[in-house]
Amino acid sequence: MVKKTKRVVKIVLGIIVFLTLPTLLLFGFAYFKYNQDLPIGIQGEQADALAYKMLDALDYEAYKNTNHLEWTFKKRHHFEWQKDKNTCMVYWKDFKVDLDLNNPTESKAYVHSFRVHDEKADELIKDALVFFNNDSFWLVAPYKVFDEGTIRSLVTTENGEEALLVTYTSGGTTPGDSYLWLFKDNGKPKSFRMWVDILPIGGLEASWSNWTTTESGAKLPTFHKMLLFGLEIDNIIGRE
Repeated sequence: MVKKTKRVVKIVLGIIVFLTLPTLLLFGFAYFKYNQDLPIGIQGEQADALAYKMLDALDYEAYKNTNHLEWTFKKRHHFEWQKDKNTCMVYWKDFKVDLDLNNPTESKAYVHSFRVHDEKADELIKDALVFFNNDSFWLVAPYKVFDEGTIRSLVTTENGEEALLVTYTSGGTTPGDSYLWLFKDNGKPKSFRMWVDILPIGGLEASWSNWTTTESGAKLPTFHKMLLFGLEIDNIIGRE
């Protein structure tokens, strides 16, 4: 019996090592290769000018006039955002939340199209708000550089190029996160580096590519690449 127990323990430990060792090795490689300190930039007119150049390259006026936005994030969460009313229908699995972004406590939650209340509703509403904050950022982050609570700084990269550091001091799910935007010559973003609470590695870079132009004229990305992973955004619809 003792020998059998020891054998089971060895098998379990072997499985754990087999599953976790590649992850630990990948994390260690990524940490030493990509981890960077948050850069120090200069706030002021030059930083704001670079932010406006990005907004012009993406036709901010068209985005501002886009009142209805739909998209699917990583084929898991679907959103129907009514920007002018600041509401959003969020769908995932068998759940649906009619999210009131001005007052989340007034939101409504459903399971299999039946409305739920109390703790279950609170849980679903909280999940929907987290999904919206994260997934909408990957869609419209460039347009949020002048949001309330943002700090913009001009940074000169190791290649001597100008980059825009944006720190969010309030709002969202994890205030305090910072993003360093890198640009093409025309001011259109090509990637950003992240210093965010949920990632243990500072300065990881994600591409902003495969842009599409909606019916309303807003320019939005359909794909981001980060390390070996891809974030796909599809079913994008934008209307005035």
